[in-house]
Amino acid sequence: MFNSSTQKFLEFSDIKEGVIILKNRALRSILMVSSINFDLKSEDEQKAIIYQFQSFLNSLDFSCQIIVRSRKLNITGYFDKLKELEEKQTNELLKIQTAEYQKFIEGLVGEGTIMRKEFLVVVPLTIPEAVGIKGTVFKEITSGKKERTELREEDFKVCRDQLWQRLEFVAIGLRRCGLTAVPLTTPELIELFWSLCHPRESEFGYYPEILPEVIK
Repeated sequence: MFNSSTQKFLEFSDIKEGVIILKNRALRSILMVSSINFDLKSEDEQKAIIYQFQSFLNSLDFSCQIIVRSRKLNITGYFDKLKELEEKQTNELLKIQTAEYQKFIEGLVGEGTIMRKEFLVVVPLTIPEAVGIKGTVFKEITSGKKERTELREEDFKVCRDQLWQRLEFVAIGLRRCGLTAVPLTTPELIELFWSLCHPRESEFGYYPEILPEVIK
């Protein structure tokens, strides 16, 4: 996924079961959140959305990070499909209409760069916050020792379950605001971090093959 020179700058050590394990053994999961056209809502609807979002924020007893990511939308593949459709079209009228539609889209794109936005919510969990973790890792963190041991599988499962409870709580709160929130899977998280390090390649839809043994 990343070469060795890149890995030393990353803040996480592993990604498995849709959970990011940081080098300090804290956990993170990420929700992909839908959007709504706020300006098209009535004044009463806008007030209701703001009130629900305010209530959601006030209900949180843990911190969350909200990320708004803008990306260039490359539609080269769409143009290729239109061109292929035009060449295969046997009806002359439909062939002309397909060509005109392609010119219309090209003119629309030529007026400016098409951008799309992604909305992400990062939900955290640290070892001291987890209930039921009283082993070596907990003592090591609370005592402030610099030596680090790996997060045991049983400790990971306990933390993962509690992190997923937080994810569900956040998703329900956002649902009340009219938004849909879906947790990113391990392959989706890998693609997200890869695209952050390789924005040009991801813009053209190129992603490396993720081997089955990498997906946990």
